[in-house]
Amino acid sequence: MGQRNIEDIENITEFIGETLTNIRNDRAVTSTLLTELLMEMKKTADLETHKQLGLIASKYVETLQRSNEQLVKITAIIHKRQRSTTELNESDKREIFDLIKSEK
Repeated sequence: MGQRNIEDIENITEFIGETLTNIRNDRAVTSTLLTELLMEMKKTADLETHKQLGLIASKYVETLQRSNEQLVKITAIIHKRQRSTTELNESDKREIFDLIKSEK
């Protein structure tokens, strides 16, 4: 996804869809890597290897946690939108934009 300014976003629904697709793709890759890493950890009894792989595994779990937080924030924004108005206000748009920008 290229760099975009909030002013360039004409269709916020399309932007949110693209964001959700990116989050799902990132989660799928991270989940696959974590599964492979855990299988590798089961193969060895070496404590040092477990320490090293454990640190990597924790980073993968952190990535999954961040994507969970993104999904919760986007869901809250969408819920707020459905409750009050049919359009996102500038604060909502900026919040989504900042959320996505922080992952780069």
